[in-house]
Amino acid sequence: MIYDDFPALIVILPLFAAFTVPIIGYFSKKTVPYFVSLATFIAFIISIFNLQTVMSSGTISYTMGGWEPPWGIEYRIDYLNAFVSIVVIFIIFIVSIYSRKSIENELPGKTVPFFIIFLLLTAGLEGLIVTGDIFNVYVFLEISSLAAYALIAVGSNRNALMASLNYLIIGTVSASFILLGIGYLYMVTGTLNMADMANILPAAFDERPKVVLAAFAFFLVGFSIKVGLFPLHTWMPDAYSQAPSAVSALLASTFTKVAAYVMIRFMITIFKPDFIISTVNANIILAWLAAIAIIAGSVLAIAQTDFKRMLAYSSVSQIGYIILGIALVNQVAMTGGIIHIMNHGIMKAALFMVAGAIIYKTGIRNINDFKGLGKTMPYTSAAFTLVALSMIGVPPTVGFVSKWYLAWGAMIADQWIFVGVIMLSSLLNIVYFWRVFENMYFYRAEGGKVDEVPLSMLLPILILAALTFLLGLLALYPLNEIMAPMVQILLPG
Repeated sequence: MIYDDFPALIVILPLFAAFTVPIIGYFSKKTVPYFVSLATFIAFIISIFNLQTVMSSGTISYTMGGWEPPWGIEYRIDYLNAFVSIVVIFIIFIVSIYSRKSIENELPGKTVPFFIIFLLLTAGLEGLIVTGDIFNVYVFLEISSLAAYALIAVGSNRNALMASLNYLIIGTVSASFILLGIGYLYMVTGTLNMADMANILPAAFDERPKVVLAAFAFFLVGFSIKVGLFPLHTWMPDAYSQAPSAVSALLASTFTKVAAYVMIRFMITIFKPDFIISTVNANIILAWLAAIAIIAGSVLAIAQTDFKRMLAYSSVSQIGYIILGIALVNQVAMTGGIIHIMNHGIMKAALFMVAGAIIYKTGIRNINDFKGLGKTMPYTSAAFTLVALSMIGVPPTVGFVSKWYLAWGAMIADQWIFVGVIMLSSLLNIVYFWRVFENMYFYRAEGGKVDEVPLSMLLPILILAALTFLLGLLALYPLNEIMAPMVQILLPG
């Protein structure tokens, strides 16, 4: 039954669609965005079926070519990656709708190549999420990274090309670290299957501890670059601010979130919490780096006048929340960190879409020039306001849910200083978002007529903004039905 092949179809479908786009584009370029939205919507439905299967029957193990694991390639889906898969493909689907008009405006004549790379990125990200094979992590990481470099480079000015080159150089260093880590682990365990490797690794560490420690160090640095953890975030501000707005929304909401998921998979599933806490004390290092990222990202965001650059530094801060949830290594904090993967993905996609909408209508990027936008773009401004309140952590939005669980997790870990960091960060968020509020609503616009973006751009913004509120109200369902069993598996006891 095709139902049994859903774990593979979530990767194959966008890949097949990417090769189909040139054919469709040859006959009708206008049809391409609709085809891409249809393909990503079907992939979203498939991801829901995968989660339902996990919830009803347990972890899915899908093997390739009749070779049973650990010898053959395995796609392995549990609560964690089924949840991340849904979040990522849903946001990609929403961004695909938004991209139609946005890309026509920012990249005229490049719709077909844009959507080919868009779908290759989708396939790479979904492959990263569902694979149970450590070498395929590297393969899908390279596919998605190359697609990301290309999407940034297609920006309309020279700065986009430089941002892409900078990201490519730093990303290549990161990939090299990860590949070295994979090689070292294969050398001591003799397997590439992640579940098999997790079982063998304790004995391998007893025999060759230095090799395992070196592998862990390579992974930690490599994935810290990929997620943009301060101070290894230097690729992020230029990449997000210079890329086309649809690309900024796509990368900020999915790429770093998938990297964070892979970081959890490696640290918690393969190396295990005891190794992280007792052997290398990496949790302490990561927790402090996350705290510094939360504060430094917010302070740097305050210093920006370019709206997209402000959002990029805000992402540096928000990544700190996710890493803090991982580093505190208890169930409550881990819940906060994982649910912030979803929450920040939704919020940051919405904010970069708002930035793209403002650029589409006015060409303005400087926050000081946003005067009167609350009147001329009332729906876009209202959506921005709702999402910004969520970023600050105002109840009952999704941002509040994340911060509540992270602060609670810090209290359980008896790390009260991180509670203070979360509260201080919320105050800093108010400072940098207030400048946008003030210019939007407390100054008059010249002319003053309502002039909104096309519905295909406005609707995705409104949907995501509404979700920041609705998912905050309905948070108990994912917390009880998905998060609770997920963190119980990750951190038993």
